[in-house]
Amino acid sequence: MATYSLTAPLRDEDLRKLRAGDVVRLSGTVYTARDAAHKRLCEQLDNNEEPPFPLQGAVIYYVGPSPAPEGRPIGSAGPTTSYRMDTYAPRLHALGVKASIGKGKRSQAVRNALQEHTGVYFGATGGAGALLSQCITAAEVIAYADLGPEAVRRLTVQDFPLLVVNDSHGNELYAKPNYDL
Repeated sequence: MATYSLTAPLRDEDLRKLRAGDVVRLSGTVYTARDAAHKRLCEQLDNNEEPPFPLQGAVIYYVGPSPAPEGRPIGSAGPTTSYRMDTYAPRLHALGVKASIGKGKRSQAVRNALQEHTGVYFGATGGAGALLSQCITAAEVIAYADLGPEAVRRLTVQDFPLLVVNDSHGNELYAKPNYDL
């Protein structure tokens, strides 16, 4: 298990070196989207409309944060269960998305898309939303404001702690016997 510091947006060369079980400290721009936002995003793409953020190299965090307390850019920001986005994820990876952040296992279709399009799936610690929010230095709603907590936000993160769950080589952390955390 290795530790890497990466900056989003991500590039293929950033991801090829990662292996399931590696630790990543992510900085840069991350976009939030859950299932309702994914549905709208794909509807926009179906209508040949521009997406609300650049997909090339993008990192999408599956989160519906709580309201920001005074003096903070965001409230508690823990990951949501990722499989709800599995219908949309392969298409988004084919269009340039490089990584997603969530919790739980991914479908075979998503794992295949990660290999085919050089992507990764990062796990963030569930139940630690207040702690994770401390790594978010800015948050701005950029699309679908009517969705409330599920609106698409542009986050600026600094040393956001992640674990590589699925790498671009077909490895899965959850499938590894005797891994050492």
